[in-house]
Amino acid sequence: MNIRYLLFPLLIFGLSFCMAAIGAEKPGFTLWQLPAQSSSQMNSYVLLTDNGKVCVMDGGTAADASYLRGFLAALGNEVEAWFITHPHSDHIGALNEILKAPVGLKIHTIYHAELSTSFVQQYEKGAEGLTKEFYENVRKFDGKVVNMTEPGLVISMGNTTFKILGVKNEEITTNPYNNQSVVIKVWDTKKSVLFLADLGIEGGDKLWNGPYRSDLTCDYLQMAHHGQNGVSKDFYRNISFRACLWPTPRWLHDNDAGKGYNTHNWETIEIRNLMNEIGIKEHYWQFEGLHKIE
Repeated sequence: MNIRYLLFPLLIFGLSFCMAAIGAEKPGFTLWQLPAQSSSQMNSYVLLTDNGKVCVMDGGTAADASYLRGFLAALGNEVEAWFITHPHSDHIGALNEILKAPVGLKIHTIYHAELSTSFVQQYEKGAEGLTKEFYENVRKFDGKVVNMTEPGLVISMGNTTFKILGVKNEEITTNPYNNQSVVIKVWDTKKSVLFLADLGIEGGDKLWNGPYRSDLTCDYLQMAHHGQNGVSKDFYRNISFRACLWPTPRWLHDNDAGKGYNTHNWETIEIRNLMNEIGIKEHYWQFEGLHKIE
């Protein structure tokens, strides 16, 4: 028998094995940090999982709604999961506008941790009106709503996993709304992201001393409260991460309230210096425009 006829099947088998090995590397999710459409600080992230599901983290202010609609339309106009961290206007404003007028956008599930009426009335008077309106619109929503009262929920979409590490902390009345921030970790076979939203020192300490400390290690860390007056410096020192996601406008980056660089009392520059001290060199700034991480 001609030796070539014996080698050909072996060659095909070898190529098939190599292709299978290459294909075995599981794809990862894509993450976008969206730019603000006004001068306001805001928090807005969109994820596309490896199996094609679109998820949103917060979404930004009412001024960001139009841009977000267009962004989601380009991805198919369908959101599998929308996560709301806490009901400040720069986090719920866009979704609130979309809930009032979906205009073809299909949302399957909204995840949030609803605050009690008494907490809102006592500790966040300035946000009471929008919070009430948002909760009313969520109740009218014709999809599924998950009101998270305990951490630990795990959601899987293909090879992408979401884990809720922290929910509201109504026993914390210092920096009240920000310390109610839901904390979410997302990971796949390639990378992980930890979303701290606007968590403050007290909420960060509770998270660090809680049952999910080992889950705080990540590749990409969303800087708490837009990079200033968020979790403690020790929190940043204690966890392991390699890159910073900054949902931060230029004026906050520069600590500038209109009188020039570093003329206000925001802590952004202090936190920037801390990142340099601990050796973080990869940074994604919201004011620089749309960022895509794969």
